[in-house]
Amino acid sequence: MLRPSPTGTSISIEQEELRGIARTVAEIHWLLLILVLLYLIFGGAREDAEANAAIWMGLFFYAALVMSFRYANFYRRETRWKIAIETAGMLLFTTWVLWYTDGLASPLLNAYLLPVITSALTLGKVFTLITVVLIAVCYVVLGGGIEPAELLSLPFIGAFFAQLAPVVLVAYITTMFSADIRYGLARAKLLSETDDLTGLLNVRGFALAANRLFAQAARHGRATSVLMIDSDHLKSVNDGYGHAAGNRMLRHLAESIQAELRFTDIAARYGGDEFIVLLPDTPAKGAMEVAERIRNRIAGSPLAMDSKSLATSVSIGIASYPEDGATLDALAAHADGALYSAKQDGRNRSVKFRAAAAA
Repeated sequence: MLRPSPTGTSISIEQEELRGIARTVAEIHWLLLILVLLYLIFGGAREDAEANAAIWMGLFFYAALVMSFRYANFYRRETRWKIAIETAGMLLFTTWVLWYTDGLASPLLNAYLLPVITSALTLGKVFTLITVVLIAVCYVVLGGGIEPAELLSLPFIGAFFAQLAPVVLVAYITTMFSADIRYGLARAKLLSETDDLTGLLNVRGFALAANRLFAQAARHGRATSVLMIDSDHLKSVNDGYGHAAGNRMLRHLAESIQAELRFTDIAARYGGDEFIVLLPDTPAKGAMEVAERIRNRIAGSPLAMDSKSLATSVSIGIASYPEDGATLDALAAHADGALYSAKQDGRNRSVKFRAAAAA
């Protein structure tokens, strides 16, 4: 019986992270809208009817932006570029409101912290730096009535940086925290997709990486092959020398397989003593050559155990796209079938899947 397919449903950790971030960004949008509304309701309305109309118009268009990005596109794929556009809209709306509410003297001036926090949490150091620079430019514009000569004077520079300091401080601290969180998530992602014993990808990691590569190959009609590799001697090593020796053999097999692969190939431990390899841009003939190199390398490097030299060998099944299947699931299943044939034919051999034989 074939093992379960490695390409079953899996959810990208990055997409889940972006969805969570998007929900937080939506809450920040509404927080900014509520702050401006409360300001207008509780005494912040201007005597100038034109200024009030401009603020309400800004509220309307900003709310429309939030609704279109957060709800009209609710089921679409989240991207950092989408969040970057929203952050720019947040910055523009804040500047618009401040322009009509006393500029740098406005009680809403600290609303600039919201786009800074959004950028630092979601978009990284470079975009956060750009955001802070844009806010600094807005500070100069909102200050109004400043002569060009004053911009380089020490009193102006000192007062300017003192006023901008909270923005810079929040940007720096939030960016550092965000970088630490991203590092932790990256480590967790790596551990969740790596086999502890061999250091190769596990089934989940293989599925995530191989699905992307196979989709590209299928889109462009490029040949792709799958190898199923199984140890011929693991059970006897476990029985005769213990599981620690069996683990040594598995690590030895993983290293030998990896040594014969290109940087673009993907190898994973499929479970037990079985390994799976995806060979992009490799037709059946090339896959057979790779399989034979792996098989010969393993057969020619016995495992030293208690002053003895233990013979090692593997059996390999091969299936290639497009002739042996139109999906990665089909290739994995057919390569597994070819592996079974290799075992039946005496082991220590590479066998290409044949549809007629399988039928």
